[in-house]
Amino acid sequence: MTFSEKLKKLRADKGLTQDELAEKLLVTRTAISKWETGKGYPGIDSLKMISNLFDTTIDELISDGDIDDKKRIDEKNARKMYFVAIAFLVAATTFSLFACIFNNVYLSIGSAVCAIGYCFFALLSKPKYKRFEAKKLFVPYLISRLVIFIFVIGMMIYTIIKLT
Repeated sequence: MTFSEKLKKLRADKGLTQDELAEKLLVTRTAISKWETGKGYPGIDSLKMISNLFDTTIDELISDGDIDDKKRIDEKNARKMYFVAIAFLVAATTFSLFACIFNNVYLSIGSAVCAIGYCFFALLSKPKYKRFEAKKLFVPYLISRLVIFIFVIGMMIYTIIKLT
């Protein structure tokens, strides 16, 4: 895949017009058009801005490596993080329930540790390129994770109060 094809694909994937991309890169729309048709190439400063904007390296932009491969790897890693997050959530819930049933403070501490682990891995369970695309949805995503975290912490506090 050539640089021009990669740039066009990255721009389209991000839902940007040539004008919008030109504005973000501080160049003209004509320059973007030349780059995408292969009639010209950006300077090093523009390449740096492009790589930052699309969260890729300059080497990936100008090499023959496929951008889709990077996305597949990101999705695979995110899937792993998702399963780790679910494991932490199950462990946190289990610890909380056992802490309430057996009136054991130490199990509440395990629940809190697992809840923190869940929040951390849940934030990583979205592929990197989607995290940047979904900045508008980040707050609801974060709130949903915090609600679960607060539930587990509430169970822990309830157990501690019940024991004292």
